[in-house]
Amino acid sequence: MEKNPTMLFVVAAALVNQANEILIQKRPKGKAMAGLWEFPGGKVEAGESPVSALIRELKEELGIHVDPKKLMPVTFASEALDDKYLLLLLYMGREWQGQPRAIESLEMEWVTLSDMRRRAMPPADRPFIDHLERII
Repeated sequence: MEKNPTMLFVVAAALVNQANEILIQKRPKGKAMAGLWEFPGGKVEAGESPVSALIRELKEELGIHVDPKKLMPVTFASEALDDKYLLLLLYMGREWQGQPRAIESLEMEWVTLSDMRRRAMPPADRPFIDHLERII
């Protein structure tokens, strides 16, 4: 009988500024997929809803506050990762309080969707670009 993989439940945000650029950050050294560009976000902890986890992660990673009513679900991705199975939910937000700054990551940038296509990104993040292209 095949062993069931551990579920890794992750949330991410496509933060869109007034120029329709999206904030991405570089994964820090010492983490899986270090050096790849990704949407900010992180793991959903036990007892958290996806939206509350995303709000917590955005505060920890970028120092901003997002009203849960201002986050719109966009799409999801799923992928097998060694002994884990990733379920990644993407939300989009155009409004937040505070100025985003790189707290956990060394680098962050506002980029266009075409710029994003030229960046090295984790495999689960890359399909999100097509979805965002349809709604931005």
